[in-house]
Amino acid sequence: MDSFGNLIRRLRESRGLLLREVASSLGIDPSLLSRIECDKKRATRAQVVQLAAILSADENELIIFYLRDNLVYELLGEELATRAISAAEKRIKYLAHQPIVPEDKG
Repeated sequence: MDSFGNLIRRLRESRGLLLREVASSLGIDPSLLSRIECDKKRATRAQVVQLAAILSADENELIIFYLRDNLVYELLGEELATRAISAAEKRIKYLAHQPIVPEDKG
């Protein structure tokens, strides 16, 4: 199963783009992009959106991989991880149907 970093590397290479070219388009150092591709560093959401454009990839697919890996790394080693994810899924579905109430700034 591909990680976010592996997916980015595979997409970049399949398009014949060099690491330094993509890093330059992102405005980051090539070593940082290399660490992202090796799953040693996490990209930001903004970088994920930029990568989708640079790599002509489906933005939603990249965001899903990004979010999935963030959840995995956060919960890795937790004995109750799968139960927590199930509970979170239920909570997300519940909150999605709730009216949005503006925050009180007072």
